[in-house]
Amino acid sequence: MDEIPYTIKAREDSGLYNAKLGIWLFLSSEVMLFGALFSTYIILRIGSVDWPLGSSILHVHLGALNTLILISSSITMIMAWVSLKQKKFDTFRLFQGATILLTLVFLGIKLSEYSAKFHHHLYPSHSTFMAIYFTLTGVHALHILGGLVVNSYNLGPGSKMWKTNPEQFTNRIEISGLYWHFVDLVWLFLFPVLYLT
Repeated sequence: MDEIPYTIKAREDSGLYNAKLGIWLFLSSEVMLFGALFSTYIILRIGSVDWPLGSSILHVHLGALNTLILISSSITMIMAWVSLKQKKFDTFRLFQGATILLTLVFLGIKLSEYSAKFHHHLYPSHSTFMAIYFTLTGVHALHILGGLVVNSYNLGPGSKMWKTNPEQFTNRIEISGLYWHFVDLVWLFLFPVLYLT
């Protein structure tokens, strides 16, 4: 059985190995998705005569805390990949575990925010602002959840590849990291747009 080519070495035509080329193509489609959502936000906001200040409805301190958590998780994700480049698997496990823990904290805070909104009867049907808030943060939370599943797999059963093919496993972590940084970057736009304006 032949091995799949370009899982470790770069292709001659693109200079990227297959998974890296694939993730960049996937992320470009994600840029279009979030671009459409942000464009919808702009159109709805411009067309609204009574758009509320996000800071009057949303908990700015929790949003800022979640921003700090996601930035920290990007750092731990980078350190997990760097640990593998340095052949330090135990250090990788530490940083990957920290990334997962930070992700769970982020989701916990986001769920508590949603719970508080529901408790105060602020549903998506309440106003255009709440509809766009739940849509943007909900789609983002689904992406966070997807990253959590992939990172957990890489820390758990997927880490067996380290023993048989460490270079390809390191590439997998790099790909996961690129996705994770994209999701974090989206939040860096969501936080000021929703919470501070």
